[in-house]
Amino acid sequence: MRKYKVGVLQINTQENIEDNLKKITQMVEEAAKNGANLVTLPENMNQITNNKEMIKEEVIPGRTINLMSDLAKKHKIWIHCGSIKEHNPEGKPFNTTVVLNPEGEIAGKYRKLHLFDVELKDGGSFKESNKNSKGSEVVNIDTEIGNMGLSICYDIRFPELYRLLALNGAEVIFVPANFTYPTGKAHWSILMRARAIENGTYVVATGQVGQKPNVVAYGHSMIVDPWGNILAEGQEGEEIIYGEIDLDNIPKIREQIPSLSNRRADVYNLSVID
Repeated sequence: MRKYKVGVLQINTQENIEDNLKKITQMVEEAAKNGANLVTLPENMNQITNNKEMIKEEVIPGRTINLMSDLAKKHKIWIHCGSIKEHNPEGKPFNTTVVLNPEGEIAGKYRKLHLFDVELKDGGSFKESNKNSKGSEVVNIDTEIGNMGLSICYDIRFPELYRLLALNGAEVIFVPANFTYPTGKAHWSILMRARAIENGTYVVATGQVGQKPNVVAYGHSMIVDPWGNILAEGQEGEEIIYGEIDLDNIPKIREQIPSLSNRRADVYNLSVID
């Protein structure tokens, strides 16, 4: 399938998993009814809470992914499952994204590489590593609807990851996210468009919206083509946006801007450590 319709599910995930999954199910079914061949969800799609007693980690496949698998099979669609907390028997959970094919099978899984740890001069701090473990693999999935590159939220600030994904064949790169309003307003669109332009890929960025325990999420989910055009953009409420991926558009744009083929691999190079 060289052309297909993407449905981007921008949601306001809260503490109650039952309520979140019910809403997600309804939105997936709406997107499928409207002709989406692939739907994608944001970071922490099934739960966001600071209540340690309420936090749910899941094995994969587990409750959330099994539900998404049933929906994929029912509607014969691809589902990019945003991310959930994956149980890690050796320590803190992983922030993990899963891609399901139309048979409901796991086509690929990625654990977030870059965790947002910051110490501010005014004494404030945010340490994602206090809650999650780091992943250790760069992940591409070669599928019938193109080579997918996987990333999550803060990863977007590390262009070397996206170049590696492109060098490994990525045609569509997914960025499920929970960007804060201030950083989103300043950087979100610029970063998504830059990663698309630099690598000649589509970027599909799915954001959380609404008030979270400590921040307001920015939203503005978007689909960006390899030229940097924003094909569709959400606002700051729950909604589904749609756009078309045309894989045949990628080589045409890469021919006009051959940044991948013009790289000086004889002088510098990127490599993945096994």
